Amino acid sequence: MARPPELARQAAGVAPQPVTRFNAEQYAGIDMPGAPTDLWIDGKDGSKVHSFVLQPANLSGRAPLLVLIHGGPQGAWEDQWGMRWNEAAFAAQGYVVLAVNPHGSTGYGHKYEEEISRDWGGLAYDDILRSVDAAEKLPFVEPGRTCAAGASYGGYMVDWIAGHTDRFRCLVSHDGVYDIAAMYGSTEELWFPEFEMGGPPWEVPETYRKWSPSTYAKNFRTPTLVVQGELDFRVPVEQGLGMFTALQRQGVESRLLYFPDEGHWVLKPRNSQLWYHTVFDWIRAHSAPRKQANR
Repeated sequence: MARPPELARQAAGVAPQPVTRFNAEQYAGIDMPGAPTDLWIDGKDGSKVHSFVLQPANLSGRAPLLVLIHGGPQGAWEDQWGMRWNEAAFAAQGYVVLAVNPHGSTGYGHKYEEEISRDWGGLAYDDILRSVDAAEKLPFVEPGRTCAAGASYGGYMVDWIAGHTDRFRCLVSHDGVYDIAAMYGSTEELWFPEFEMGGPPWEVPETYRKWSPSTYAKNFRTPTLVVQGELDFRVPVEQGLGMFTALQRQGVESRLLYFPDEGHWVLKPRNSQLWYHTVFDWIRAHSAPRKQANR
């Protein structure tokens, strides 16, 4: 999570020994964050909920918190390097990164993973808020300047958060699910909403309505950056446009970052640069101390 990978060798019972230093040479002279630490909290149902905490390099004093919410929802943040949603890149902007693995995450047992189904905004939402509560009590975190960002199911959760709490300074929703019933009619992964919601919309309409962020759009208040790819066939383009329209029509500060040539992931190098700069600028503007915010 804090360093790009290198080749290593390992014998049984012996710590891994590095073989290459290709990436280390590329990053020489750059202040990289230290290794992530673990944060465990008690969930509402008694489960242990795990998060990674990554601090900026050479942090002195307190820094604002940035909450990252992974997709899936059957997925997980792991201690590994990636080019998309790079935790070290966010930490380098001066944020303490909280990468939460709420209910639905893989790697914590089948029960923990399966309890997300037909409960998309339930236990997982509570897990995230409890984890934020704990993280904001850490001595190097400045409470009250927290933002949250996520993609796919993480984007869904950001949309859900927008309709259920105003505790965050700003939000970033990337290819998030806004209306589950509408997504059902256009996603290429048709089995998925049927499995997650317990059937098609005409059989369980209340389940689709209950867990759709669109149901709670009247509560939107938090400044939100919406990111959407035109070629996203998993969470099609109308989901991001629907979220953005709901924000705009209610006068909520919002911005749309639209990629006509990207799908569910932003993969082209130039687009990736634009994505990072836009997301960084949005979070920086809204997480600044109040007297400096939005200048």
